[in-house]
Amino acid sequence: MSTTVSAAGRSALMDPSTLSMTQKVFAFASMCVGMFIALLDIQIVSASLRDIGGGLSAGTDETAWVQTSYLIAEIVVIPLSGWLSRVFSTRWLFAASAAGFTITSMFCGAAWNIQSMIVFRALQGFLGGSMIPMVFTTAFVFFGGKQRVIAAATIGALASLAPTLGPTLGGWITDNASWHWLFYINLLPGIFVTIAVPTLVKIDAPELSLLRRADYVGMVLLAIFLGCLEYTLEEGPRWNWFSDSTILTTAWISGLTGIGFIVRSLTYDHPVVDLRALRDLNFALGCFFSFVSGIGLFATIYLTPLFLGNVRGYSALEIGEAVFSTGVFQILTIPLYSYLAQRFDLRWILMAGLALFAISMWNFAPITHDWGGHELLLPQALRGMAQQLAIPPTVTLTLGSLAPSRLKLASGLFNLMRNLGGAIGIAVCATILNDRTNLHFYRMAEHLNTTNEAMNQWLAQTGGHLADLGPVPDGSGDGALHQLWSLAFREAQTLSYADAFLAIMVCFVIATATVPLMRKVAPPSAPSADAH
Repeated sequence: MSTTVSAAGRSALMDPSTLSMTQKVFAFASMCVGMFIALLDIQIVSASLRDIGGGLSAGTDETAWVQTSYLIAEIVVIPLSGWLSRVFSTRWLFAASAAGFTITSMFCGAAWNIQSMIVFRALQGFLGGSMIPMVFTTAFVFFGGKQRVIAAATIGALASLAPTLGPTLGGWITDNASWHWLFYINLLPGIFVTIAVPTLVKIDAPELSLLRRADYVGMVLLAIFLGCLEYTLEEGPRWNWFSDSTILTTAWISGLTGIGFIVRSLTYDHPVVDLRALRDLNFALGCFFSFVSGIGLFATIYLTPLFLGNVRGYSALEIGEAVFSTGVFQILTIPLYSYLAQRFDLRWILMAGLALFAISMWNFAPITHDWGGHELLLPQALRGMAQQLAIPPTVTLTLGSLAPSRLKLASGLFNLMRNLGGAIGIAVCATILNDRTNLHFYRMAEHLNTTNEAMNQWLAQTGGHLADLGPVPDGSGDGALHQLWSLAFREAQTLSYADAFLAIMVCFVIATATVPLMRKVAPPSAPSADAH
C-alpha cells in the first residue's frame, strides 16, 4: 500500500485555485454548519439539565453527566482529528462525523433513561468534536490574503458564538417545546452537511497506509490522559478535589499518562499530535491565547447563567434573554473586525481584543445581588466585541505561519487548547465560588453581633430577636434569623462571583502583555494545489 495518491484519486480532487468564489464559499459554509451545531451542543443542555433529569427520572449527580460525557468525548477526539482526516480524507471523515452526529442526536432525543442518554451524548461528542478542527484547515486551503481574514473572522465568530447562544436557545426550546427538541433540531442541518460536504469539499484523498505506522500507543495515552483530566476538572469542585479518592486516582492517572504521551510524541517518528509545532513561537503563543480565550469564553458562559439562576432565581428562558446581548454585539463587531484586519497588523487587533476582554471582566466585578439583563448589558457587550476581536486574529497568526503539511495535526492541538482552557477555567471558577463563598460568609458573620446597629434595626423591623439566633439555617428556627442567614449567604455568593470574574481578568491581562512577542504573519496570496 503506497502513501502516494493514485492518478484516479487525484483526478477526483479539486484544485482550490480553479474553483469559483461561490463554490469555495458554499463548500466552506457547509462545513461551518457542522462545526456550529457541534459547538452549540456543548452548552445547549446547560440551562435544561433539570428538565432532562426530571424527564428521565435522574438525580442531579447523574444528570450532570449529560454534559460531562459530551465534553470528555469531544476533548479526546479533537487532537486526533488531524491524523484521522489524513487517513480518511477531509470530506469523508467530515461526512461520516456529521452522519454519526445526526444519528446520535436522534438517539439522545429518544433516550429512555439516564444511562442511555449518557452513552448517546458521549458518542455525539466524539463524532461532533472531529468536525471542529477540519473547518480551520479547510479555510486555509480555500482562501488566501484578505479572503483568509474574512474566513478566520467567520470561524472565530462561530467558535465563540455557538457556546454563547447555547443556553439561550436551549432555554427557549425547553420552555416552548420540550427538552427532546434540544437534540432533534440537529437532524435537518446534520443531514444537509452529510450530503453537501462530500460533494463539495474534494481537497485531499485518503492515505490508508498511515494506518500501518500509526502511533496507537500514543493514541491510547492521549485518550486516557485527556479523559481522566476532563473528569478530574469536571467533578473535582463537586467532590472537594483530592479529598475524594476517585478524583485523586484520576488526577494521578492523567498526570502519568500525560507525561508518557508527551515523551512518546516527541520521540516517535509519526506522532498523532504534532507537539514539535510548539517550537514555532507564534504557534506556541497562539495555543496560549487559545487556552486563555477558552477560559474567558466558557468560564463566563458558566458563571453568568449560574449567577442569574442561583442568586436572581431566573428561569431558563429569562437567563437566555439576559445573556443574549453578548451574541448580538459579537455579530455587530464582525464588519468592524473585517475592516480593521485589512488595514492594521493583526497582532494589535488581537491585543485590543484581549485587553477589551479584561476590561469587560473588570466591569463584571462590581456585580450585586440585584443585577439583571440591564446591568449586565455593558460588560456583556464588551465581552461580545472582545471575542470577535481576539479569536479570529489568533487563528490567523497561529495557523497561518505553518506549512500545509503540518496544518492538520497542529490544528487539532490548537483547538484542544481552547477546550482545555474552558475545562480548567470552569473548574477553577467553581472552586473559587465554593471556597470564597464560605470565606465571605464567615467574614460577614463575624460582624453580625450586638454591636452591629444596622443588623439590630433590621431585626427590629422584621420582628426578630437576637436571642433567637442559632446555627440552624434551614428555617426551623426564628423566621427573621433564617432570612438574615439567607441574605448573608446571598451576598457572600455574589462577592464570590466578583472574585471569579477578577481571576479571569488577570488571565487576560497576562495574555495581553505577551502579544508583542508574536511576529507578524504574511499569509500567502492564494492557496496552492500542491499543498495536499
